[in-house]
Amino acid sequence: MSMRTRVLLQLTGAGLLLGGAIGAQAANLGFLHDTPMAYMHQRDIDSVKKAVFNALNEQKDGASVTWVNEGTGNSVKIDATITLAGTSNDGGRTCRDLGVVLNAKGQSMHLHPQFCKQGSGAWQLQKRN
Repeated sequence: MSMRTRVLLQLTGAGLLLGGAIGAQAANLGFLHDTPMAYMHQRDIDSVKKAVFNALNEQKDGASVTWVNEGTGNSVKIDATITLAGTSNDGGRTCRDLGVVLNAKGQSMHLHPQFCKQGSGAWQLQKRN
């Protein structure tokens, strides 16, 4: 087999593997279709993150704030209600639980993230097991 044929076969094989992997990845995220997350652009994400951090820093437990993606350039209206569910302290570490309800195109998505910070550091999203 010539060198050129071998390279073409390897490139074709790599392309098929890459295409299959991308298709599998997209298939794994199919459950997000028609959820508010599917309609969010990067500017929406940045804006809602800012609202979450403002709520973490400024709101008391039980308080709720509303976010709307107005001004982000997205033609789909997305809104959220961010509720501070509770705060816990462990030594110098403070953790806050949130309830976030995202709404877009008649669909709702409920999220329950937890953020923690050490002392006066930055809030960090915590992984859930």
